[in-house]
Amino acid sequence: MPTLYIVATPIGNLEDVSFRALRILSEVQLIAAEDTRKTKRLLSTYAIKTPLTSYHEHSKGAKLSHLLSCLEQGDVALVSEAGMPGISDPGYELVVAAIERGVPVVPIPGPSVLVTALAVSGLSTNEFTYLGFLPRKKGQRRRCLEQVADGERTIIAFEAPHRLIATLEDILDVLGDRRIAICRELTKVHEEVFRGIVSAALAYFREPLGEFTLVMEGKQKGDRVVTASIEGELRRLYQEGFPAKKAVSLVAELTGVSKKELYKAWLKLG
Repeated sequence: MPTLYIVATPIGNLEDVSFRALRILSEVQLIAAEDTRKTKRLLSTYAIKTPLTSYHEHSKGAKLSHLLSCLEQGDVALVSEAGMPGISDPGYELVVAAIERGVPVVPIPGPSVLVTALAVSGLSTNEFTYLGFLPRKKGQRRRCLEQVADGERTIIAFEAPHRLIATLEDILDVLGDRRIAICRELTKVHEEVFRGIVSAALAYFREPLGEFTLVMEGKQKGDRVVTASIEGELRRLYQEGFPAKKAVSLVAELTGVSKKELYKAWLKLG
């Protein structure tokens, strides 16, 4: 019976592809690729002549039935722009449709930016929460971060260069000035891993370029909390008529307590 192969491809360096992946790509009847230009470079490097078709976010609706028809005739390999297909990309729908039709789905494991970033972050790898691509809109992004703010697991997310600064500002406000590893262009020529606290990252990245993976420290049991003296300072500012945003910012700068926790305490003053 024909099989759908889920084939991991390099996230940057083409030497990271596995021997098994190359064999499968050369043996299947068709390769469905998220980005045909990048996949063509990989196939050309290893002299693979297998026919190629596009399958991306904007074509998945029209192409899904076509690929399912192709699977009735022979094996198909699914590849994403980089890394393991089906993780934050349109491959998910094809995998589900194939499973529903009883088509064997076989993984060909390999490079993953998610695992690679976590491994080099220097942060806890025991448990982690993956957020995928963070929401583009500020309000939605902050709500997403608020949902994981109190968790102790390491947090991983993807972000575009033109939104990196705004996202780091939101992380600082919502999660506090915790440790973070910012991985840029992993396995590529300009690979870089920044390790430090969020405020330092904001000072470091002036004009971000490239693809970014953010690995954020989970909430630590020893994280600073709103003590009686801090609550007293908030109360003083409240009684003096300070606006909530200004008061919380002032106390956060002085104490290192996250603005989220300080704002919760501020609301109780009313």
